[in-house]
Amino acid sequence: MNSDSDLQIAGDILEVPHLLQPPREHPSTVAEFAGLARALAADRAQWEPLVQYDATSRWYHRLRTGPGYEVWLLSWVPGQGTGPHGHGRSSGVLTVLDGVLTERSERGVRALGAGVQRVFGAGYAHEVVNDTLSPAVSLHVYFPGLTEMPVVPGVGLGACAPATPPASLGAV
Repeated sequence: MNSDSDLQIAGDILEVPHLLQPPREHPSTVAEFAGLARALAADRAQWEPLVQYDATSRWYHRLRTGPGYEVWLLSWVPGQGTGPHGHGRSSGVLTVLDGVLTERSERGVRALGAGVQRVFGAGYAHEVVNDTLSPAVSLHVYFPGLTEMPVVPGVGLGACAPATPPASLGAV
């Protein structure tokens, strides 16, 4: 009888490329959309020169579109926020690229630092705000593309509650 330590898989997966799926030109699963957002976030040279800051309203730029999805780049100066809202029939991936954003939802208040991703389905409601003293930048992937952001009263029920900073950020 073999023990688990004696168990081996024959061959090397890299030696059987016919088993590997080619990367898709356009994502079609939640995991692929999250992967697209991570890849775009890692390519700072692509998005950083596009970022602008506007003291009067949140700045946004459509970075990419594909069949059934769109990618937006947003900047947030201190104090800017979305107000409580939903995303209609769209699901999404929110990735913080720089700074810290606070998300308020029925699940509570949480600080989202650079590199943090939030994946949400259709019907998810929240409020996002930059309540720090530094600007922030975020990347948003919506599938299908965002066609509405209905106001959802009551989402920011602890709107005055401070976010708990992520352990990696220390005090904000």
